[in-house]
Amino acid sequence: MPVADLPEEDERAAAVAAIDAWSARELARGEALVAAERQEVTDRTATHRWYMRFKGDEKEYITVWLTLNQRTLHHEAQFMPAPEENKEAVFQYLLRRNAELYAMAFCLGPEDAVYLVGRVAAADVNDDELDRITGSSIHYVDEHFPTAMTLGYPKLYRRRPRRGGGRPSS
Repeated sequence: MPVADLPEEDERAAAVAAIDAWSARELARGEALVAAERQEVTDRTATHRWYMRFKGDEKEYITVWLTLNQRTLHHEAQFMPAPEENKEAVFQYLLRRNAELYAMAFCLGPEDAVYLVGRVAAADVNDDELDRITGSSIHYVDEHFPTAMTLGYPKLYRRRPRRGGGRPSS
C-alpha cells in the first residue's frame, strides 16, 4: 500500500479528526470509556491534548493522556505514585515487565511517579491504533498494578475484589 507524505498540518488535522471521532464512538458505546475531553494547547508544546478516562479492574479508573505533537502522538497513563517502600524491588519488577510490553514502557515521571508511556507517528493514528493504545494501557495497568502496589505499599494496598464479587485469582 503506497504511503502518502502528508504535509504536517494535514497530518495533524487527520489525527485530531480520528481521535475525536473514535472517542465519540467509544463514549456512545458506554462500555470502558467513561469520559473524554480535548484541550487546545496554547503554550506551543503540542497542538492538542485529550484526557480519556476508562473503567479499570484493579484501579477504579485509568486515565490515558494523548498529546499530539508536531509529527507524533504521545500517550501516557499514570500507573502509580512513587513507591514508599521497596523502591528497588518495584523498579526492578517494572523494568523486567518492559520487555513484555508492546510499544510502551514504564518510566519515571514527576515526583518519581510511575507512568506507562509510548509514542506513534501522527500519520498512523486511526481506530485500530487508538484501540491498541487504550486497550493495551488498560490491560497493562490492570495486569501489573497489583504487584507493583503490593511491593511499594505493603501496609496500605489491598487488591480490589473482582467485578461480580469474586476474589481475584493469583
